[in-house]
Amino acid sequence: MDALGIAKLATSIADTGTRQDVAVAVLKKSQDIQAAQATQMLEAVQAAAPSPNLPSHLGNHINTTA
Repeated sequence: MDALGIAKLATSIADTGTRQDVAVAVLKKSQDIQAAQATQMLEAVQAAAPSPNLPSHLGNHINTTA
């Protein structure tokens, strides 16, 4: 194997490593964003309390016959 082939191989390996590092960083950022959005959604659901004027049994059963 000549010096040019070794240099190309080394460059290719380094480029692949860099691409993988970037892909992992993007994945982690995406997961952070999704976690933040999920937290916001859960807080929004918990903040929406049922109306105090409705009976407690309301909404526990679904009428499937029509």
